[in-house]
Amino acid sequence: MPTPLLVQIRLYLAALRLLLVLTVICGLAYPLLITGFSQLALDGQANGSRLERDGQVVGSRLLGQTFDLPKRNPADPEEPARPDPRWFQPRPSAAGSGYDPIASGASNLGPDDVGLTTTVRDRRAAVAAFDGVTPEQVPPDAVTASGSGLDPQISPAYAHQQVNRVAAARGLEPAVVRRLVEEHVQGRVLGFLGQPRVNVLALNLALSRLG
Repeated sequence: MPTPLLVQIRLYLAALRLLLVLTVICGLAYPLLITGFSQLALDGQANGSRLERDGQVVGSRLLGQTFDLPKRNPADPEEPARPDPRWFQPRPSAAGSGYDPIASGASNLGPDDVGLTTTVRDRRAAVAAFDGVTPEQVPPDAVTASGSGLDPQISPAYAHQQVNRVAAARGLEPAVVRRLVEEHVQGRVLGFLGQPRVNVLALNLALSRLG
């Protein structure tokens, strides 16, 4: 009859064998299987929905980014960003001017917050002057950040507002740029979820191909 010590050793060995088997199955085989399937069937989504230009990754379809002019003094961290008039501009980011994904999140300020209303008023005036429209014409998403602070999309209204400014900066006919915007308007998800939208990076990449 096995002694209690031998019984315990057998139990420990059985547990060790089970641990090794499950480690191989769950820690190696399953991840490799899922990774291989995603690379074959869902390559774009599995690799971050990346967008490329001339073979170089320039961003993700899922993350917003800025389109600013180069700094006059790169060594000055306090120098304010200057939007580049040649590009369509995204909505503001609560994650900072650089759309830092580590700082993703909303401002957590309510509609009665004085700081928020002041910021929105200043943004509206700046956007109106930049795009050559009246403050009343500026759509809400041009002056407010999304919940994540990383939203890569803007409303068709904000995209159309920027058409004349982009066309003038690039020496293009407004009708050409406006048609490009229309081609990049995405409808509601499943026909009823969300709102029509325009991916800023995808639109700017198409714009760059016009010259």
